[in-house]
Amino acid sequence: MTGTDEILRRAVERGDVFNVVAVAATADGILYQGAFGKRFVGSGDDVALDSIFRIASMTKAITSVAAMQLVEEGALSLDAPVAKYIPRFDELEVLEGFDPETHEPQLRPPSTLVTVKQLLTHTSGFGYEIWNPLLREAVATKMIPGLFAQGDGLLTAPLVFDPGSQWHYGINTDWLGHLVATVRGSPLDQVFAEKIFGPLGMRDTLFDLPPGDASRLVSALARQEDGSLTELSREPPPPASFLRGGDGLFSTASDYTQFLRALLGQGAVGDARILMPETVALMGQNHIGVLEVGTMCTFDPSLSNDFDPFPGSVDRFGLGFLINSEAVSGGRASGSLTWAGLYNTYFWIDPTQGVCGLFMTQVLPFYDGKVVEVFEAFERSIYSRIDES
Repeated sequence: MTGTDEILRRAVERGDVFNVVAVAATADGILYQGAFGKRFVGSGDDVALDSIFRIASMTKAITSVAAMQLVEEGALSLDAPVAKYIPRFDELEVLEGFDPETHEPQLRPPSTLVTVKQLLTHTSGFGYEIWNPLLREAVATKMIPGLFAQGDGLLTAPLVFDPGSQWHYGINTDWLGHLVATVRGSPLDQVFAEKIFGPLGMRDTLFDLPPGDASRLVSALARQEDGSLTELSREPPPPASFLRGGDGLFSTASDYTQFLRALLGQGAVGDARILMPETVALMGQNHIGVLEVGTMCTFDPSLSNDFDPFPGSVDRFGLGFLINSEAVSGGRASGSLTWAGLYNTYFWIDPTQGVCGLFMTQVLPFYDGKVVEVFEAFERSIYSRIDES
């Protein structure tokens, strides 16, 4: 795919991205794979398919699969209250605001109990301080720890609306990961290794990087006002004291493509099966009814821009995935599944046309305009090749 190579190579040469690794595949094999740029500033090492990336919220899709495995086994019910499995969940309240004089939080009980399905669909009432002003104030007043604080303090965050009343992106999948670990009776990394990574051969997908693998980690960069990119970090963070289902994994393009191919292949790739076909089909259906996935407006421009993946389209959410309701011009079909990671990593799964795609770089803030343009050009180039063949 010479055209795809040129799109990605020129993007690196222009400085739109410092590096990029991209893959497109079917359930049967690889359609395209390419890697361009260096691993870090001043490096002589090229990025490669086995370079390690911070995949951030692309962890959520893996946690969602782990939860659906429990549903298949009958150990978890989608419609059950989360408190059935984690009794302390019953203590959560809805934050309505702060007293203007005392700055004390104004809390009340939720109107209904949060269900497992609402965690999977981001309709439970949780949020992130990056995209929610109430939670941003809660962090500022030290009511709750910030998103990047170590430990499980994020699980003390309140709801910001009644369960089931709206869609709002938040720490739902962190709670889901805690739920999976609780029901399994094993740490989340062990559950992932046994139930997903081991069967799929995903040897480089981990919460904590061994010292010998740190040399393959791609450094993170930040977009400056003049459009240039400045290096932020080459080093992995210290080992996590609490394993989050919503973010925190490291992975490679080769590994994550295996995961996407398994979902595209109705739960299996090769001889490895992680879900039954009917479960994968269920995950890809709309589970939020008439609720809409709206624009995520940022309250921290250093970490994220406003995020509207399909402007002008009314989009829905399945069990762990955003679903586009309209076909993308020159790209994926309607009903495709997608999500992304904070450092501008993106994927899609298109069951209609039988193709999945993965685009990985390491740039902040999220939904960077230049990165998104390159990603969209990459997607169009893949479908152009499919149309030609």
